[in-house]
Amino acid sequence: QVQLVESGGGLVQAGGSLRLSCVASGRTFRSYVMGWFRQAPGKEREFVAGITWSIGSTYYADSVKGRFTISRDNAKNTVYLQMSSLKPEDTAVYYCNSKPNLATMRDPDFGSWGQGTQVTVSS
Repeated sequence: QVQLVESGGGLVQAGGSLRLSCVASGRTFRSYVMGWFRQAPGKEREFVAGITWSIGSTYYADSVKGRFTISRDNAKNTVYLQMSSLKPEDTAVYYCNSKPNLATMRDPDFGSWGQGTQVTVSS
């Protein structure tokens, strides 16, 4: 099992920026791709961004392309989500996720999950 701990959430005004961090521990050799998901009140959890540990290939939901950037530091087993030009509709609990293969990267239920960190964007 891979353990994940997120940090960096908070309250920000529309147009502002935040950076989320996720530290992975445990059986990290089982992790091939890391992802960020989010869940807003009354909505299902949705894929936001993903990155492979090996070569750093990145993937984004259309709703965040050009505003969010995912990156990783292999030496620190840490994945980041830099969020810019934030909008009120970005308000959600953001979850870090680890999966063993790319095919399941966008699956909102499968894999290891962190506890989540709240991001609130005020208008």
